[in-house]
Amino acid sequence: SSVRTQVHQESSLETTEGSSINISCSHPKIQNTEFISWYRQLPGRGPEFLVRALKGLKDVPAIAGQLSVSADRRSSSLCLRRPWRGDAAVYYCALGP
Repeated sequence: SSVRTQVHQESSLETTEGSSINISCSHPKIQNTEFISWYRQLPGRGPEFLVRALKGLKDVPAIAGQLSVSADRRSSSLCLRRPWRGDAAVYYCALGP
């Protein structure tokens, strides 16, 4: 059985405190029933669930941000509106039922 690559993300991004940042994720082979989920992992911690969506826009209060899913659902973008030092983490997107 062949394993298909589900998602592609930037290896790293930088911003200055208070300047909004968009973290994008490409998932061209997404299925109709698959949700797009985002997590983050702070240094020395386990992964933390942030948000899950099928389409459109969804607020993410935990990070004062917003998840945006493209109209064709092939990409998504997590916006942190006012990031601060404590938001430095590894951000993951994932697909699933």
